[in-house]
Amino acid sequence: MAADLLNPSEKQGEQIHTTQETGGTVPATNGDTSDQDSLDQEAQAGVKGIQAATKVWTKGHLILAYAIIWFIYFVTSIQEVVIRSLNPYVTSAFSLHSLTAATSIMANIIGGLSKIPLAKILDTWGRPQGISLTLFIWVVGFIMMAACNNVQTYAAAQVFSSVGSQGVSYCLTVFIADTSTLKNRALMLSFATSPYIITTWIGGPISQSVLEGPGWRWGFGIFTIIVPVVVSPLCILFFWNHQKAKKMGLLQSNRSPLTLQSVKKYLIEVDMLGILLLAGGMALFLLPFSLWSYQKDQWRSAMIICMIIFGGVLLIVFALYERFWAPVTFIPFKLLMDRTVFFGGLMFVFEFFNSMVWGSYFGSMLQVVWGLDVTEASYVSAIYRVGSCLWCLLVGYLIRWTGRFKWLAVYFSFPLMILGVGLMIKFRQPDAGIGYICMTQIFVAFAGGTTVICGELAMMAPSDHQHIAVVLAILNLFSSIGSAIGGTVSAAIWTSEFPRALAKYLPSEVNVASVYSNINVQLSYPFGSLERNAIAHAYGDAQRYMLITSVCMLALAWGCAAMWRDIKVKDFKQVKGTVF
Repeated sequence: MAADLLNPSEKQGEQIHTTQETGGTVPATNGDTSDQDSLDQEAQAGVKGIQAATKVWTKGHLILAYAIIWFIYFVTSIQEVVIRSLNPYVTSAFSLHSLTAATSIMANIIGGLSKIPLAKILDTWGRPQGISLTLFIWVVGFIMMAACNNVQTYAAAQVFSSVGSQGVSYCLTVFIADTSTLKNRALMLSFATSPYIITTWIGGPISQSVLEGPGWRWGFGIFTIIVPVVVSPLCILFFWNHQKAKKMGLLQSNRSPLTLQSVKKYLIEVDMLGILLLAGGMALFLLPFSLWSYQKDQWRSAMIICMIIFGGVLLIVFALYERFWAPVTFIPFKLLMDRTVFFGGLMFVFEFFNSMVWGSYFGSMLQVVWGLDVTEASYVSAIYRVGSCLWCLLVGYLIRWTGRFKWLAVYFSFPLMILGVGLMIKFRQPDAGIGYICMTQIFVAFAGGTTVICGELAMMAPSDHQHIAVVLAILNLFSSIGSAIGGTVSAAIWTSEFPRALAKYLPSEVNVASVYSNINVQLSYPFGSLERNAIAHAYGDAQRYMLITSVCMLALAWGCAAMWRDIKVKDFKQVKGTVF
């Protein structure tokens, strides 16, 4: 469809360019550059802090910061593979393998919602303080995982780990946005995540050796030591330049005593009541779809019915509260209603919904259906991450060269993604070769990497520097909502279709309940045996429904990308100071 081509030079001297068609906002380049690098006096303290810091950053410090960020992602990418590989074995240790997807639902919901108050911390308190806080929460999550004795504690630990890890990653993304121009931002974001190309192949052998050696608890325990060692140098560098800006007089110390009134003011500013209503509503409404099969009366269970009803009521109350009573709205609606920002966020909902639906039980399926061990399964799963991160480097260069991003999403990534997931419907069956599985992963890897980079730019480009952290928080919120709903749908399909298919295909003397609840029992039957083939067919039946759902979601995501404006990112100067 036709898109507005925005020319910022038409609005000389203005901070914001408002489009007549959408009512959205796009930062305009100031024709007078004499004050271009001065601090934005209307910005919040945290934004002023990073603007001041970038003025005192040396080029060497900036390069060092990006090198540390690269190493942080190096470790992060390894721990993601390890945790994903260990997850089925943790839930199986408590005979609840089918809760593999359900344990991540609350983590996704709360992890996404936590970005809203975190954005406020970054904007009012500061970037260094924000990353230090999220690092602490992340380590607490690892400690809880290593020490958990039941699946409930493990699920709670995943919430802490998700809030912490996503928070650190979010802080790094905000920092990259703070220190890169729009035309180079896709390239810098791609560089930061490039360690996934290397480390994804290391995570599998580490997981295998942990499971065969000290056990899955140590798989979490080792990261309680490694993660702080890697992230702390960046925190120190942030604080160093923050203090340097203060000594140079660029920042004024505005410490105020911690009082009940100041706490109340902060809770109002971050709309904590709105966050709690949304988190509680989503959790209560979504969790029953993965827990119903464990209740004696299933869908007729009083607990399941109450959770769905109260969850729905809380979501309605949330909408009414935000519309009529909230002193400060949960989301800056003026910015959110910008066409490109709104449909960019909606695209992330459908995109992450899609990937969560077909990815929740993929690792288990690789081991059970195709007989791969943990290392080999992690390699196949790694194709998506490696391919998308490698391809993103080319995408970042193309965006820098052309100055545009919409064409890559609409004409390349979504058609290729739909092709890849559509082919999965055919090839994610026991009679297909593993080579076809790898082929479909390559398709969705190239498409997925392009989609994420373009989606991030779609949400950041219409904003000014003051709202970058909030926009990225909204982006993460939409992504987490999509993941949570996708995980719920995946678990709902699994808990309804997989046991039904097992009962259909397995010999009558086999205990269906034990097979359903434990991946180790599934793997205990010899590869090629009658029982193993029956389990493989059950996996194929459940996956077919999941993949059809994914294709439908991708079609909606494609339509959202078509609604973006064709913004030329070369034209905007969004950040100040020493930047890439």
